[in-house]
Amino acid sequence: MSQYILAHDLGTSGNKATLYSTDGKLVKSTVYSYDLFTGENNMAEQRADDWWRAVCETTKALVAEVNPADVIAVSFSGQMMGCLCVDDRGEPLYNALIWADMRSTREEAAIRAGMDSMEFYRITGHRISASYSLTKLMWLKNNLPEVYNKTYKMLNAKDYIILKLTGKFITEPSDGSSTCMMDLNTLQWSDKILEVAGLDKAKMPDILPSVEVAGTVTKEAAKLCGLLEGTPVVCGGGDGCCAAVGTGIVKEGIANCCLGTSSWISMASKTPVYDPDMTTFNFAHIVPGYVLPTGTMQTGGGSLSWAVKNLFGEVEGYEMPDKGVIYDTVCKEVEASPVGARNLLYLPYLIGERSPRWNDKAKATFVGLTLNHSRGDILRSVMEGVGYNLDIVLKTFLKGGSKIDELILVGGGARNKIWQQILADIFGVSVLVPNYLEEGTSMGAAITAGVGVGAFGFDAVDRFIQINEENKPDLSKAEKYGEMKKLFDEAYYSLAGLFEKL
Repeated sequence: MSQYILAHDLGTSGNKATLYSTDGKLVKSTVYSYDLFTGENNMAEQRADDWWRAVCETTKALVAEVNPADVIAVSFSGQMMGCLCVDDRGEPLYNALIWADMRSTREEAAIRAGMDSMEFYRITGHRISASYSLTKLMWLKNNLPEVYNKTYKMLNAKDYIILKLTGKFITEPSDGSSTCMMDLNTLQWSDKILEVAGLDKAKMPDILPSVEVAGTVTKEAAKLCGLLEGTPVVCGGGDGCCAAVGTGIVKEGIANCCLGTSSWISMASKTPVYDPDMTTFNFAHIVPGYVLPTGTMQTGGGSLSWAVKNLFGEVEGYEMPDKGVIYDTVCKEVEASPVGARNLLYLPYLIGERSPRWNDKAKATFVGLTLNHSRGDILRSVMEGVGYNLDIVLKTFLKGGSKIDELILVGGGARNKIWQQILADIFGVSVLVPNYLEEGTSMGAAITAGVGVGAFGFDAVDRFIQINEENKPDLSKAEKYGEMKKLFDEAYYSLAGLFEKL
C-alpha cells in the first residue's frame, strides 16, 4: 500500500501544493494564487486568510486523489522574513508584512545606532536590514501600537498555517533565523537583539526543530481542508532552506545554485561562514546541526530574461518567434561567441544588488561594447556576468574554509545547457543538473516531513532527485575567466561612485 506526504510551498504569488509518495515520486501538484498588496514607501502586504484558503483548497484537491488515511504527514516551505501579528485566539491583527516590504528604514537606522553591525551579524548571521522581521515588528510597534499591544505572537507564513491546522503557536530555526531576532549560535531568541529593538520576547513563538511534529490536524481543520483529524503536521522550513534540502544540500561539500529571476548560492556547513565584509549571510539549516551560508543576487535569471526580451522583442516588420525558437537561437548565438564574449563585461545590477555588493544604487552596465560585438556576444556576456557575480559568493565560502566539490543547479535558467557549462568553467567545480528543476522547495518540505515522522532519513533525498547531467569545468578556460573576473570587480568599483549619482 502506498503512503504519501503532502507538501505546501507558500510563495509570494500563491501556494503550490504537491503530493509525493514516500518512495520519492511526484504524484500531483496544484497551485492556488492570492493577492499581493503594494503601495508607497515600499509597502508589500498579504492577507493571512488568503494563505489559509489556498492551503485548504489545494489540500482538498490533492487528497481527493488518494485515500486520506494514506497521507502520513503534511509539512511546509514558506516565504521568509515576514511579520504577521496574531492575538491569543490566532486571529490576524493586521495584514502580513512580507519579505519584500522595506518600509522600516527608520527602525533599521535605530538598530544600527544601538549596536555594532558586526556584533549583530555574528549573533543573527545577517546584516542589519529593513528586509527582516525584526524591523517590521518595530515598525508596527512605532506606527500601529494598538496592533503591537494586542499581539500574542508574531509568525511567519508557514507558522500561521501550522497554527490553523494544529492550534499551536510555533516556529522553527530556519524561519527563526530569517527574523534576525534569533541567536544563530543557540537557536533561541536573542535577549540582546530584542532589548536593543525594544521588543517583548513573550511575543515570539516557541522554536521547535524543523523536523519535529508540531501537532496534529484538529477536528475543525480536518473539516476545512480534507485531511484526516490526527494527521501529523511537521514544522518544515523557510523556502530557501527547503530548496537546499530538496536539491540534496544535506551534508558538507555540496552547494546549490538557483537560477531563478533572482539567483543564489547556498551550502551546508556545520559552522557559520562569517565574511569580514558581510557580503554573505547564514540561515539555520533544516538539517539539525547545520547552517546554510547563502548569498543572493537580485537579477540572475532575470538578467537573461531581460536581455532576451529586449534583443528578440517585437519591432516593426518582425514577428516575435515562439519561445522554443528563441531558446534555440540564443544557445546557437552564445555558443558562437568565444570565452569572455570578446572582452565584453556585463554588470548584472538591474534593480540594485544584494550579495555581494549590497548596493541598492548599483546599475546594470555593459563595459567594453564595440561595433564588433554581436548579439551572441551580448547574451554571452550576460550569462558570464551573472556567473562572475555568483562566483564572488562561492569564493567567499571557500575563503571561509569551506570545501565545495560539486554544485547542483536548479531554476529556470538551469535548462540552458550553454549556461550550465559557462558556470562550471567560471566556478571551477562540477555543475550537476537534477531531473526536477522547479520542485526543490516542495520536495525539501516533503523530505523534512518524512524525516519528522520517521519514514526515512535525510539521505532519502536520493529517492527524490536524480542527476541527469554533469558539467565538468574546462581548465583551458580558467586563465581567461580569471582575467575577466578581475576586470569585472574593477569595473564595478570604478563605477560605484557614478551609480550613486545616476
